[in-house]
Amino acid sequence: MDLKDIQGHIDQVINEQNNRSIHEFEGYSPFEMHHILNLTFGSNSPISVQKLTDSDYAEIPIHNQIKYFLGLLKKTGEIKLTAKGFLPTKIVKDIYAQGYLEEPLFTSGTYQLYKESDSMTVNLTRLLVELSGLTKKRNGKLSLTKKGEKISSDNFELFDLIFKTITTKFNWAYYDGYGDNQIGQLGFGFSLILLHMYGETKRRDTFYAKKYFNAFPGLVDSIPFSDFSTPAERASSCYSLRTFDRFLDYFGLVQMETDREKRKSAKYITKTDIFDKLIKVRPHKMQ
Repeated sequence: MDLKDIQGHIDQVINEQNNRSIHEFEGYSPFEMHHILNLTFGSNSPISVQKLTDSDYAEIPIHNQIKYFLGLLKKTGEIKLTAKGFLPTKIVKDIYAQGYLEEPLFTSGTYQLYKESDSMTVNLTRLLVELSGLTKKRNGKLSLTKKGEKISSDNFELFDLIFKTITTKFNWAYYDGYGDNQIGQLGFGFSLILLHMYGETKRRDTFYAKKYFNAFPGLVDSIPFSDFSTPAERASSCYSLRTFDRFLDYFGLVQMETDREKRKSAKYITKTDIFDKLIKVRPHKMQ
């Protein structure tokens, strides 16, 4: 066997290893997982996002809240920000009052909404339009960019941009106390695959967390220490909060039910019709 034959044999072995089905990856290969992680919606990834109808986009909470906010900017031309760079109270209350996204503390009447920093969902709305390049700040005022003016009324373009911004540019750890780690956001595409495969049946959030950490076990070690729970328990709670409460639910892709009679308020997840219309997943295939 000459050098060329040896190299060819080595390449074949490497190719076979990269394309073998991995149980912890739900049958996908290392090659496919590379694309799921790094090029989630690329041509070699098994995941793709489909175009929806206008009536379907109308069912997506965060899409409609952002669209409403962009409409306010388009109508007023600009919004004067506070000295700290936040939206004024009147605008904050106006956005939240539309009811697209609710927050328990305000819904229950425990707290009154006064400023942008009080509301995670309103603050997230402003941050996402900024990260997406839809707005600009000048002289303490917020206004639409040319890009924002162009796509603010195009449901497909707007949704596609916001969806990819929240998954790839916004830091999911921003609003919680679980530490600055990549739990949930790293491999969010794998969570979409899990929901595609198992989401038709109502299942505990812990079911998905277990499969997620089976695929990415090293992430458990990134969770901060606590005297009140194990790293695995905290990692599971972190994954559930970031993935279901603050991502998939905001996009109308899951229905969540909570059984508060159970010791730790069991959370149950089911995928929605919008999920199946939006997310397409192909099975493992050899390259």
